[in-house]
Amino acid sequence: MSRLPGKRIVALFLVLGALLCAGIPAWGAAPLVMVDQGHGQCFVIEQEGELQLSRFGAILGEEGLRVAASRERLTDESLRQATGLVISGPFAPLAPAEVDAVIRFIERGGRVALMLHIGPPVGALMQRVGIAFSNGVLHEQINLVGTDDISFQVRDLTAHPLFAGIDHFSLYGGWALNGQAPLARTSAETWVDLNGDQQLTERDAMDRFTVVAEGNVGAGRILVFGDDAIFQNRYLDEANSRLARNLAQWLGGGKLSGGKVRGRDM
Repeated sequence: MSRLPGKRIVALFLVLGALLCAGIPAWGAAPLVMVDQGHGQCFVIEQEGELQLSRFGAILGEEGLRVAASRERLTDESLRQATGLVISGPFAPLAPAEVDAVIRFIERGGRVALMLHIGPPVGALMQRVGIAFSNGVLHEQINLVGTDDISFQVRDLTAHPLFAGIDHFSLYGGWALNGQAPLARTSAETWVDLNGDQQLTERDAMDRFTVVAEGNVGAGRILVFGDDAIFQNRYLDEANSRLARNLAQWLGGGKLSGGKVRGRDM
């Protein structure tokens, strides 16, 4: 077996150390996705309950990503080695400095997936990327899941790698989104209860509403989902599970195979 001369070995370790210090993964390292759990999230990747995200976390790993849950503040340093960031269902607001750090992360080429439980905690971040949310949940009249009109299938999907291999996915209480690139929309029979009387009247808004939107900031991208239940354990049916796998590919910056990025064509 041939050996590297001592100086070359030292130089190799110096290069690897420099890459790590610069926040660049060493050769062969799988992309790192950070899951934010430091903003009052009730549904997390470490717990196994029906409304938890343990299966979603497992899917990210199965698709070749390194997954790290974080309860730290979002900073340039905490995001330095990440390729992707998931912010799902926060109840506590991101501080202005955290919003700035997330924007810089996206500008550098990072990928962010943001799922809403309620809008205000991430309102400042969404404003920075040009996406707004409705002041009421969506009520659908067709493609219902069960008897609840806030649980329904979404079938109007834009051609996008996020929807590879599926013709629908399901929402379980979501908000309408507005701005940037709409990727998924409800039927034209969907309405928002503007006057709060819990019934459809002429004073309410009915339209095709966006429920998944994509935004670009610098070299990176953000996906905003109008619902955080999509990837909870109870709701990961075949279509939502495939959606989760496609999202993992997107968060990794390209198509993954065995933990390695095959290409950055997404």
